[in-house]
Amino acid sequence: MNTSQQLHAVGQSVWYDNVERRLLCNGSNSELAGMIARGEIRGVTSNPTIFMNAITKSHDYDAGLAPLAKAGKTGEEIFWELAVEDIRAAADLLRPLYDASNKGDGYVSLEVNPNLAHDTAQTLSEAKRLWKWVDRPNLMIKIPATLEGLPAIAEAIAAGINVNVTLIFARERYAAVMEAYIAGLEARAAKGLPVDGIASVASFFVSRVDTKVDGHLNAMIDRGGARADKAARFLGQAAIANARLAYNDYKIIFGSERFAALKALGARVQRPLWASTGTKNRAYRDVIYVEELVGSDTVNTIPPATLKAFLDHGLVRAGSLEEDLAGAYQVLANLETLAVSMPTVTAELEAEGVKSFADAWKALLDAVETSRQAVVGKN
Repeated sequence: MNTSQQLHAVGQSVWYDNVERRLLCNGSNSELAGMIARGEIRGVTSNPTIFMNAITKSHDYDAGLAPLAKAGKTGEEIFWELAVEDIRAAADLLRPLYDASNKGDGYVSLEVNPNLAHDTAQTLSEAKRLWKWVDRPNLMIKIPATLEGLPAIAEAIAAGINVNVTLIFARERYAAVMEAYIAGLEARAAKGLPVDGIASVASFFVSRVDTKVDGHLNAMIDRGGARADKAARFLGQAAIANARLAYNDYKIIFGSERFAALKALGARVQRPLWASTGTKNRAYRDVIYVEELVGSDTVNTIPPATLKAFLDHGLVRAGSLEEDLAGAYQVLANLETLAVSMPTVTAELEAEGVKSFADAWKALLDAVETSRQAVVGKN
């Protein structure tokens, strides 16, 4: 039993935070199919940065791009055609797992245009468009957890769309995400529509929290003085503490009487999904954001290098998410004594995350447009 299978045995699913055409070539004999067959992954996630890297750093899409360019498609239209092809192919490879797990796993996520992050109506419209276009029951549409994204999430759930809520950093925002999911289910149930076939995950970002907080702490260390020693003791603690407290929030909300009424109708919990779990600081263990976040009814979406490391030398400690909850509260209290405010940190991270995906989106479309023009120029 590999380490991914060990995680599944204690209630956590590993999804692969990567999708690119080379993984999908040869269908049932593809690299992705092999990862599924070996039990290494149970789902796939994507985002604008992943697609940007896949399309701009390889020639894997040239053959698919050329006929679309010749047909007069715009750069953005070409991207969506290529992306939907990949997402459908991945969804089809994961469909047997989706069926065998009774819709528990086997999902593929596709993100709405990140430039719509602060536009509720357009986000919802885009979610509905992509849901209909991909036309796979094991698709999840990724919607950012911005204030404007929250009502779009609720309405998408009410419309029967599976949603992967992304870019969650703050526990307060996470509470609003859970509220949006439950409200969406309640609206659907009030209309007499089924709620048992809808799935959702809440992507709570991890390593970026340590990167941001450690930046503040290292600045204090560099300045020296009385606070430097204290700051040094708190490095690398914020992200895991934040995630552990979020998981405790999840257990409270989905253990409530309110959700019990929906559960009686067959509704599923909205599983926490730990995102941004690659270790960005080489001083930390390369699989720390996997090993320390093991909990039942959760997902960890793991990037390629981290998955390789975890399969090689990762250790599964069942229930590590629930260890030392008091200590997690103390970590955040310690940071406050140094004027490191988690609300400020997480607000900055959300803004940076939205901008990062928007920048990747622009780079992606610029690259596709350059390739399109090269093809058209030859004719």
